[in-house]
Amino acid sequence: MKSERILRMTPSATIELEGTVADLHAQGIDVIGLNAGEPDFNTPANIIMACTRAMEEGKTKYCKVSGIPELRQAICDKLLQDNGVAYHPDQISVSTGAKQALFNAVLAVVNPGDEVIIPKPCWVSYVEIVKLAEGVPVLVDTVPGTFALDMRAIEQAITPKTRAVMINTPNNPTGAVYSEESLRKLGELAVAHDFYIISDEVYEKLIYGKSRHVCAASLSPEIYEHTIVVNGFSKAYAMTGWRLGYAASPRDVARSIASVQGHTTSNSTTFVQWAGVEALRGPQDSIARMKEQFDKRRCYLVEALNRIPGIRCANAEGAFYLMPDVSSYYEKKTPDGKLIADSFGFCNYLLEAAHVAIVPGAAFECPNAVRFAYSNSLEKIQAAVARIEKALAALK
Repeated sequence: MKSERILRMTPSATIELEGTVADLHAQGIDVIGLNAGEPDFNTPANIIMACTRAMEEGKTKYCKVSGIPELRQAICDKLLQDNGVAYHPDQISVSTGAKQALFNAVLAVVNPGDEVIIPKPCWVSYVEIVKLAEGVPVLVDTVPGTFALDMRAIEQAITPKTRAVMINTPNNPTGAVYSEESLRKLGELAVAHDFYIISDEVYEKLIYGKSRHVCAASLSPEIYEHTIVVNGFSKAYAMTGWRLGYAASPRDVARSIASVQGHTTSNSTTFVQWAGVEALRGPQDSIARMKEQFDKRRCYLVEALNRIPGIRCANAEGAFYLMPDVSSYYEKKTPDGKLIADSFGFCNYLLEAAHVAIVPGAAFECPNAVRFAYSNSLEKIQAAVARIEKALAALK
């Protein structure tokens, strides 16, 4: 018999889809994946070499749960230089990916029955993390069209039970970058109502045009004390499989996070942490090269999707995602007579008829949309658009 908390969970739609795509590839089917939330670039060679060197030097033993001193100091230096916020190494908790850092943070501050406000569309795991902590996810809408924070909606959702607001900027799945004005207002609310901002900033290096990333913890000393910053190495350094992330938080929260992790995974893999030191201390030019390619793909895909009749796609300021509205295709029928009822049906049809994989918006609490990840080559994206146009033109 399964536990009640497991029965309340919804499996990750993105991970399930990745498995489906892998199975189709194994069958020899040419599926173009625009679903994966990871860069299609390899980890930079200097980072790989640093990891290899660490293993050869015997840096393969247990270390402090919160991470090796060298990495925690490098993270502090990065946060000060990039984000204008000062932390001490004892406020840093290194984890097995940013997802674990988020889970640790929620477990550290949320009691059963506490409410966590989550702006939607939102990443698939946020709601489930809160539920597993026996908290209550409270979903609020963002501004239509831009996906910016709707501060009025957030303020109206605050109750005496509100313990945290969980945000992601730049955002997965929309690519939105939250403004300094909205983050400052959110911080003022956190101070006034004594809740935490859990700020997932894992896409911070992937911002385009004139937009800029603002770390909420940098906005005032009072907001700093009410903010838990979560980040990682997966997106900026193409290190998704390395599983390395971190949280920066007030000291009492950092101690609680270490206690949680001490009874789950203990320390993140030691030699991977040395790779993290090299990522932060070493050359940063790989980020600029990767971002340049993402930007070219973004520009092409926004224009191409908006050319398709019935699709409306807002531009994105960051990350590597687009969230077009495809609801005009709901209630249409496929050539073999099947009804496309929702975003799941839309994505299933494109996977079957066009061999293009995208993610249903309903998985992100946005049922009228789907998520495109431009984490594939421009050539593959162009081919995918041609397939999609042909498949949608065949609908009745």
